Amino acid sequence: MLTVILQPAGRCRWDEPVRIAVRGLAPGQPVTLRASLRDEKGALFRAHARYQADADGLLDLERAPALGGSFVGVEPMGLLWALEPDKPLWRFVKLDVQKPFAVELEVLDGHEPDAGRLLGRAVHERDFLGPGVRREPVRAGRVRATLFLPPGAGPFPGIIDLFGSGGGLCEYRASLLAGHGFAVLALAYFRFEGLPDFLDDMHLEYFEEAVDFMLQHPKVKGPNVGLLGFSKGGDLCLSMASFLKGITATVLINSCVSNTVAPLHYKDMLIPSLGSDPGRCTINESGFLRFVDVWDNPLEEPNHLSIIPLERAQGPFLFLVGMDDHSWKSGFYAQIASERLQAHGKDRPQIIYYSGTGHCIEPPYFPPCRVSVHTVLGQAVLHGGEPQAQSRAQVDAWQQIQTFFQKHLNGKKSVPSSKI
Repeated sequence: MLTVILQPAGRCRWDEPVRIAVRGLAPGQPVTLRASLRDEKGALFRAHARYQADADGLLDLERAPALGGSFVGVEPMGLLWALEPDKPLWRFVKLDVQKPFAVELEVLDGHEPDAGRLLGRAVHERDFLGPGVRREPVRAGRVRATLFLPPGAGPFPGIIDLFGSGGGLCEYRASLLAGHGFAVLALAYFRFEGLPDFLDDMHLEYFEEAVDFMLQHPKVKGPNVGLLGFSKGGDLCLSMASFLKGITATVLINSCVSNTVAPLHYKDMLIPSLGSDPGRCTINESGFLRFVDVWDNPLEEPNHLSIIPLERAQGPFLFLVGMDDHSWKSGFYAQIASERLQAHGKDRPQIIYYSGTGHCIEPPYFPPCRVSVHTVLGQAVLHGGEPQAQSRAQVDAWQQIQTFFQKHLNGKKSVPSSKI
């Protein structure tokens, strides 16, 4: 009798590995494994891979190489990270972290393009709120956010999480990170509940309110918090670390060293936006926009005024850089940051470069976002990245983020690594 084995057998978090195996096949039997899920808007994502059972009729994805399909080689989590939408340019996101995704796994006989008869199936639920993690909407003064708290009495090391120029309130990264012992505030800053509809003039006082909220919260371990920022959210985190008190560690995911998109105000200070020329935007052979050349060089006049004075920051930095980023010259910007810090007698930042990795470095096992329709622009934008390299980078980056924050917010040297 054929059995599909999942370990852990019950529901697990999206960022946790799952062992997938099939028992009861004929020795050497060729089979196709197929995975599918529907997102909250009903869009279908699918992946498949062709395998061969071993001499005992066992297929274990931790040992067996995929012979073809959505990926090749030994990829224990390939059926998840290789999921692709049926609808072109549809991005994989999690809108409601309180509801799990249900992944349907099917085992089909043979290696034909449409495979053969169905031999077995299983449904695997993957959620975004770990056991005991609490979700608390925050409407404090002007602050619009959601706070995720780990189980237990606390207090917990605190992190503020910022996404990029798509706007809105993105919770999935914060909710997953809270499952690892952090109090994480997913912070919106435009296109959400009374906040500005567009990135026009930005005021750092809004973000200062968010820092104060965290430091005054009884479940947050002071006297400092950490910052995690992606893309535009990254340069906002650089500005927060440079000008605001109470920040001791900052992680930047594919971010610029200059203030971008809109001028930034704080009290009587103004940091202009890095210059740009939309005419330098290129279109590849598939018709996707490539923004990497749009931005001016921060080191050239008069753009140096847009460079964020990160030498004023009180804590260390970690830059995570995708070397195939088609939106920002992320590696160049990280190098500018390193040289600036050293020129001011500060420690150089930690920079981790990921080859074959594009702009959107997501939590582990997220299908890589190589192209998407920009929320504000409404056009298809090329982000870059090669799926297998990107999937490995996302697992490592997630580990690096946790280790960095545990060290600088909690005084711990390392965190347990994934088994897969």
